[in-house]
Amino acid sequence: MNLTTMLESTCRKFPDKEAVVYGDERITYRELLAASRRAAEVFRARGVGRGDRVAVMTFNTPGFVIAAFGAWRAGAAVVPVNHKLAPPEVEYLLRHSGATVGVASAELRPVVEAGAPQVDWLFTEGGPDAERDFDSLVDVADEWDGVDLDETDIAQVLYTSGTTSAPKGCLHTHRSITTVAPYIATTLGLDRDERVLIAMPIWHAAPLNVWFVPTMFLGGTVVLMREYAPLPFLEIIGAEKITAFFGAPIAYLAPLQVARAAGIDLSAYDFSTMRRWTYGGAPIGAEVARQLQQAYRSEDFYQVYGMSEMGPTGTALYPHEQIAKAGSIGRGGMPGVDLRVVRADGGDAGPGETGEIWLSGDTRMVGYLNNDEATAEVFEGRWYRTGDVARLDEDGYLYIVDRTKDIIITGGENVYSQEVEEAIRPRADVLDVAVIGRPHREWGETVVAVVVPAPGCELELEELREYLSGKLARYKVPRELVLVESLPRNPSGKLTKHVVRESVFGD
Repeated sequence: MNLTTMLESTCRKFPDKEAVVYGDERITYRELLAASRRAAEVFRARGVGRGDRVAVMTFNTPGFVIAAFGAWRAGAAVVPVNHKLAPPEVEYLLRHSGATVGVASAELRPVVEAGAPQVDWLFTEGGPDAERDFDSLVDVADEWDGVDLDETDIAQVLYTSGTTSAPKGCLHTHRSITTVAPYIATTLGLDRDERVLIAMPIWHAAPLNVWFVPTMFLGGTVVLMREYAPLPFLEIIGAEKITAFFGAPIAYLAPLQVARAAGIDLSAYDFSTMRRWTYGGAPIGAEVARQLQQAYRSEDFYQVYGMSEMGPTGTALYPHEQIAKAGSIGRGGMPGVDLRVVRADGGDAGPGETGEIWLSGDTRMVGYLNNDEATAEVFEGRWYRTGDVARLDEDGYLYIVDRTKDIIITGGENVYSQEVEEAIRPRADVLDVAVIGRPHREWGETVVAVVVPAPGCELELEELREYLSGKLARYKVPRELVLVESLPRNPSGKLTKHVVRESVFGD
């Protein structure tokens, strides 16, 4: 199966069903299939052929969906681009990917034209002229069936989050992406009646491949929210009878904070149709889990863990495990995903031991674009080495303790920064926190807490150290406190710690 035949199959089953909803715009599967064929003709007229790359840099709009399916039908690979990037960052991704044609939201025109002037840009939501107005060109184009795709053709150049280094382009085939759909549907129990809200950026791996593609595979409805905002997010759930949503933990916590500050009672919002509140990017502790369950009047919370290199697929933590195994990412791999926790000596970790998570499955990428060395570093036969270090408990549940590159070594002791972060996060005066190591001549590194205080709150180092004194070993307690207005996170909610280090240490 490839992504175009997937859409055709779903259209035959549900031609008049809503495929995509965007505000007042309702697009059926029949209309989406026809639009994808016209978009393919638009791309063919601009020289796009099999093996080419088409960049798509938009907000969550129908333009993204139509451009993606059109590019696939024309034989090209889609390069999803973060709409928040600055021109130099756009230049890096577009030159590295080799994209020749791009579709961008009109609002982003100054950025894309400054960053990648060599790309033939089309614009959705209002083009500068008739020749570059993607929506208008698609409306009047003839339909084209497209090229005959093989499931081994590259479908996506999916750039990693860049949490520890410059982004790398993961090469995914049509087979690896379409295989994500049954893995996720089986894991979460999704069905054809889903109405999935995509409020996180659709160009990111999880919203695109874990939510959008499976919904198209099953014949459900995708409801697009142009950009996430806390209170509109709550409103759209009831208005569109949403059944499933995915977001980083902050996407769930922000509405609570905003509502509290505005004196709004969350009971005023209708969550009655919601069946799956799903989060990823970071685990949550028991206290936060209880807070979310109470606020959203539901115990139907799922956590998913995965990597762009794996589609992303990986593990899941189910509703009945949220409190009992709080902080865990689940036990074993999702259906279709094999998992190992490998010690430094190459053996499999047992209960109480830590090791690196290795994943294997048919959703794994082919490799990194133009980077054989990096590919060789993360591939071990059929396994993908995630770089995440986890501890196994006595029941086989995994607890992420750190990225291999984020372990702080102080006085010969290993400090797992996430453990310290989880100890700090429940404080009411803390909005967000990142723990990093500062190089030290004698100790190797010292522990630094970088904290975003809650609105109107102040925090002092000695007070924080006293708070943590009974919760953590002394060598884990931060020696330094840095207060900031915000922390850099990628769209999946992961802290970009190399950016934190650069901002705090200036290197």
